[in-house]
Amino acid sequence: MARLWIALGALAGLLAVGLAALAAHGLASIGPARMEMLRNALQMQGWHALALLFCGLWAPRGGWLADVAGAAFALGLLLFCGAVDTLAIGGVSLGVLAPIGGTLLMVGWALLLASALRAR
Repeated sequence: MARLWIALGALAGLLAVGLAALAAHGLASIGPARMEMLRNALQMQGWHALALLFCGLWAPRGGWLADVAGAAFALGLLLFCGAVDTLAIGGVSLGVLAPIGGTLLMVGWALLLASALRAR
């Protein structure tokens, strides 16, 4: 699983940089409010890309809790950032997916904490 978390973290980081470049150079027409929404989603994506990378490095020592944290981060990124990006770029609301994704991101941090406290 460690390689999966590292690969997903790298992919999330790659997409964050690509979307940030698109936002900076090609999305001025979405307006300032939606641009701010997109920037916030990209910031969350960047931080959680790093969290996924860390889960990959920590998983051999952190055990199953680190793997479940990685899964929570991956699904949370998809739901939260995907929903916010869709609203910011396309103007399409995906309903409760963003709050569910945000909750999963918080659960990922709690699981990572539990993994650190449990490790020897």
